[in-house]
Order: sequence, then C-alpha cells, then structure tokens
Amino acid sequence: MESASQIADQFVRAESVSMQFPNGFRALADVDLTIDAGEFVSIVGPSGCGKSTLLRLLAGLRKPTSGTLKIQGMPPEDARRLQHRVGFVFQNANLLPWRSVVENLRLPFELEKTELDRQQKSSRINDALELVGLTEADRSKRPHMLSGGMQMRVALARALVTEPDLLLLDEPFGALDDILRRKLNEELSKMWTEKHWTALFVTHNVAEAVFLSQRVLVMSATPGRMMADIKIPFEFPRSPTIREEPEFARLAGLVTRELEQAMLSREEA
Repeated sequence: MESASQIADQFVRAESVSMQFPNGFRALADVDLTIDAGEFVSIVGPSGCGKSTLLRLLAGLRKPTSGTLKIQGMPPEDARRLQHRVGFVFQNANLLPWRSVVENLRLPFELEKTELDRQQKSSRINDALELVGLTEADRSKRPHMLSGGMQMRVALARALVTEPDLLLLDEPFGALDDILRRKLNEELSKMWTEKHWTALFVTHNVAEAVFLSQRVLVMSATPGRMMADIKIPFEFPRSPTIREEPEFARLAGLVTRELEQAMLSREEA
C-alpha cells in the first residue's frame, strides 16, 4: 500500500480510467497510471491504442467515461483553470500561418488572458525562443519560411512560454528525419534537465523513448491498457553516445519485446 507521502508526490494519477466514444469505440480500458512531479515518462504502444486519447484526457480536452483522473488531486479541467499550466505539443506544429514566430508564441497568453504585463510576456517569449535554439533572425518569419524541424521548435517554444507544470507531447518528432529527430531528442533532454517540468511523451520510436525517459510505459492494443512499466536508470544529462552502450540496447530490446506482445494481443483478439 502506498504511503500518504508517496501519493502526495504523484503529480498525475489515473485509476481505472476508461474512454468510450459515442459511436461505441472503446479507446481506453481501466488505465492505471502515476507520474511523479518533475518526472519524464514516455508511452509506446500499437497504433490506435489510445495514447493520444490519454493525453487529451490529461489536458482536460475530454472527460473519461469512467474512472478517476487527477492532476495534483484535481480533475484536469479544474487543475488547468485554477492552478496548473499545461503545455501540449502535437505531431503537427499547428502554427497559425498568418502569424510570425513571435506572434505565434503570444497566442497562449491571449487564450489564457494572463495578467502578465507586456515586458513579462516579452521576457517569457525571448526565454522560450532561446531555449529551443531559435535566433533573432527567426522571430519575424512566418511558418512557410521555416523547415519542418524549425516549425516544431516554434511549437515547442509556444508550449513552454507559459512555463508549464505539465508538458504533454504527442509524437512531436514523428514526421522528421532520423538525424534531425535525434538532435531534437538531445535538445529536449537538455531542456528537461534544466527545467524539470512533469512530462508525458507519446512516441512510436523505442530508441527515442529510452533516450528521453526515466520510465517507459507500454500500452496494449485497443482498448488501451498499461502492460509494462520499464525504468530507465541512466543519469541526466544524457550524452548522445549513450545510444551506443550495451545497457541502452538491452533496455530498448526489453521495450521492443513488450511492444511486440502488445501487438500480438491485437492479433489474438
């Protein structure tokens, strides 16, 4: 049984969370999940197993059909409204094409109707742009002038500009080539080492999950359930050369075997 102090440390807690859509499709079934404050956790699983649905529930964009989902003891929509800032990065950058980089970063302040003054907002924007490696010359560019990787940096900066307590990332690097993806993995890891937001990262890439995370969760085929929770013990900050170490290969192999079992569960259904 968990102690009171253990429960207090849990930033995210899901108990028997299920999600069924009006058309009868059951995306999630009895999901149990805990994430401690400041922890970086990745989720892998077969396509369509409910990973993105779980992120949307945590963002307060949907409510579960049953079960209990809390962010520091509050339903996600209440936590977001009353106390905690949530950043969400999607697979597509979803930048407003008629706005410059800086204007896209102002959007969260406009939506939240923040009480920050103009100087504070400007400082937050400058800090976020610097954190993701965008230069002064990039500030006035519109999305069509940026590469896919640069657009994703802007999307990440937009999520970070409010200094979120919880960062939800839904395959943000899935459309990028492998070399650029690895580079952005390394930069994201450095950012987390510096800021230590609580992060939940959805990916199909096993090596990416192992490199970034303290824990990797494996979900079953639809309806999604948690099948495995694998601890990744490497210290931070993580060097790019860690990918060449035998222990990295062993852990990636372990995650892959669990993922294969998850896919097999669909075939046997």
